[in-house]
Amino acid sequence: MTWKPVAKKFKIMRSAKKIMGTVFWDSRGVLLFETLQPGEINNAARYCQTLDKLREAIRRKRPVQLTNGVILQHDNATPHTARVTQGWLEKYGWEILPHPPLSPDLAPSDYHLFGPLKRELAGKRFDDDEEIVGHVRKWLQNFDGSFFREGIYSMVRRWQKCVDRLGCYVEK
Repeated sequence: MTWKPVAKKFKIMRSAKKIMGTVFWDSRGVLLFETLQPGEINNAARYCQTLDKLREAIRRKRPVQLTNGVILQHDNATPHTARVTQGWLEKYGWEILPHPPLSPDLAPSDYHLFGPLKRELAGKRFDDDEEIVGHVRKWLQNFDGSFFREGIYSMVRRWQKCVDRLGCYVEK
C-alpha cells in the first residue's frame, strides 16, 4: 500500500481588482476622496484635475483656509513634481511641505491612515469596485475629528525626531 497525496481544489472567488484611491485630509477630517476609473492614468494633468477638486472641496468645507493659505504634503511621485503641477501650485499660492523620499514614517497617511484601512479591509471580499469604494467612503466618514487631529499633531513629533537625529529616523 502506498500513500498518494490528495490534490485539494480551492474555490476561486472573484475579487475586485486594485483601485487607485486618493484621500486628502486635515486635522478636522476628510476633504476629498476619489478613485481613478479603470484604465485611467494618474499623470500630471490628471493630478491637477484632482487638485481643482480639492480646491473646490476646501472652498466648500473650509473657506477661510483658502485665504489663510494651504500647506499640502504629497510625495515625490512624478505627477506631483511635474512642471504642470508646480505651475498649478504657484498659481494658487499653495505651499508644499517637503516629503523626503522613501519616508513613510513622516507622511501622515502612511503612518496614521493606511494601516487602519488595511486592517479594515483584511479578509473582506467585494463583488465589484463600487462596493469597495463605498465601504472605504463609509469607513472614512466614521471617524471624528480627533482621529485626524491626532494624525496631524503626531506629524510634528515625528518631524522633530527626524531633525534631532539629523535625518536618521525610523518610527518603531
